Amino acid sequence: MDIEHDASAACSEIAVRRSFAPEVLVSTMNIQVQKNTLYVGGLAEEVNEAILHAAFIPFGDIKDVKTPLDQATQKHRSFGFVTFLERDDAAAAMDNMDGAELYGRVLTVNYALPERIKGGEQGWAAQPIWADADTWFERQQQEQEMQRLQTEQRAAMQAAEELHRRKMAEVREGEKDETETRTADAMDVGNAEVLKQSA
Repeated sequence: MDIEHDASAACSEIAVRRSFAPEVLVSTMNIQVQKNTLYVGGLAEEVNEAILHAAFIPFGDIKDVKTPLDQATQKHRSFGFVTFLERDDAAAAMDNMDGAELYGRVLTVNYALPERIKGGEQGWAAQPIWADADTWFERQQQEQEMQRLQTEQRAAMQAAEELHRRKMAEVREGEKDETETRTADAMDVGNAEVLKQSA
C-alpha cells in the first residue's frame, strides 16, 4: 500500500462531526499553549504521518506533522502533533476533529502544551540527541564555575574564622598578660611597702 492510497483512505474514513462542547480554556494555571500546534490523541496503529497530514489538511496549510516513536517498538505512541501555519486553521481543526473518528478510533484533539519531558524545555521526542550538546556543555561549565566559587567562598570563610580565632586568642592572651602584670605590679608595690616598713 502506498502513502497516497493511505492518505485518500484516511480522508474517506474520517467521520467529521462538530463538537458542541464549550470553548476550551487556553491558559488555565498559567500554562502557555501553542495555539497553532495541536495534540492529536487516540491514533490507531495504522495511522502514520502522511495519513494524519491528509486528515488535517482540509482545515488549512500544515507546517509540520510528528508522531513520536516508542524507542522499544519503533511504532508511534498513539498520539501525534499537527502544526498549522495559521492559528485560525488550528482552531477550526480542533473544533471539527475533536471527537471525530479515524480508522475506527475516536480522536482527542487539543492545543499542545510545550514539551517539558526528559530533555528540558524542548523535549527529546522532537530532536536528535546531539541537539542539546551545546547547552549541556554550557550547563556543565556553569556548574563547575559555581562549584569553584563555592569552594573559594568556603576557603575564605575558613580563613576568616581562623583569623578571628587568632585575634580572640591574642586578646585573651593580652588580657591574661595584663592581669599578670597588674598582679605582679601589685606584689611589687606590696613588697616595696613591706621593705619600707621594715627599714
